[in-house]
Amino acid sequence: MLGSIVMTTTEIQLPKVAQTRISRLAHASGRSPAAMLRFVLRDGFDAVELSIKENAQADAQFAAGATVSHADVMRDALSAVQQAKHMAPTAA
Repeated sequence: MLGSIVMTTTEIQLPKVAQTRISRLAHASGRSPAAMLRFVLRDGFDAVELSIKENAQADAQFAAGATVSHADVMRDALSAVQQAKHMAPTAA
């Protein structure tokens, strides 16, 4: 099977501190500890913690209505690009 990933199950012993950290991250993200362990092994604790924190902040901002429409973002981006083109010196 080209392109498929074969996963095997294995047992590992983690320090209690790591187990607690994985359980806390799993609870915060709504995932199982086993799923969270895969993310931690791939990305590391710090990256996973930051990702969960940033996602929670984004969810809170969205729930509070602190969003900007795609059309508004694209309009502002196009305006910034056009201003930069007019301000840039022309090539000789």
